[in-house]
Amino acid sequence: MYKMIRKIILLIFVLGSTTMQAQNAKELLDEVSKKVKNYKNIVIGFKYALNNPAENVSQETRGDVTLQGNKYLLNLMGTEQMYDGKKLHVIIPEDEEINISSQGEEDNKSVTPSKMLSFYEDGYSSKMDIVQNVNGRKIQFVKLIPIDSKSEYTEILLGIDKQTKHIYKMILKQNNGSNVTFTVTSFKTNQPLSETLFLFDESKYDNYYINRLD
Repeated sequence: MYKMIRKIILLIFVLGSTTMQAQNAKELLDEVSKKVKNYKNIVIGFKYALNNPAENVSQETRGDVTLQGNKYLLNLMGTEQMYDGKKLHVIIPEDEEINISSQGEEDNKSVTPSKMLSFYEDGYSSKMDIVQNVNGRKIQFVKLIPIDSKSEYTEILLGIDKQTKHIYKMILKQNNGSNVTFTVTSFKTNQPLSETLFLFDESKYDNYYINRLD
């Protein structure tokens, strides 16, 4: 009887700890989301790493992205992606090619640049993970598990700076065994941006082949 009571108490403690972890994770994510939404715009420099040991794939590069509402301008791996809120323009200078397609927010469940600081608000269960000390900064990781069993991700780890409440690192663990890691190297807010920054000007690309996908 005593052993049974001990097991029940232990079970209550474990369940209580799990519930508390989930609440703490959600509260932290809510703080991050609230802070991000108060900025007029965000300009992020980052390090991008792709790793798939099974396929012997490993690459690393740097990029930057400017975010304003659901609009973005992303520079990564020699291409530029410009999204004006309705149309996505993928500009590939090496091939002198531009692909233009419609992309509604509801059409894509992936972590797109416009969603990278808010995608976790829906569709994931969350719990606290490890804390890392990075050059004197306390980085609290939150583990996100997709609710959708058909998601391309098995889990996502968000590393959040406990002092600034900004996302420092994001690790996407994919079903194909690949890990994609974004590490923030610079984070600027409320920058003076050109009014035409997210507007595609076809006249600048006279020699490019323009492929309209829809």
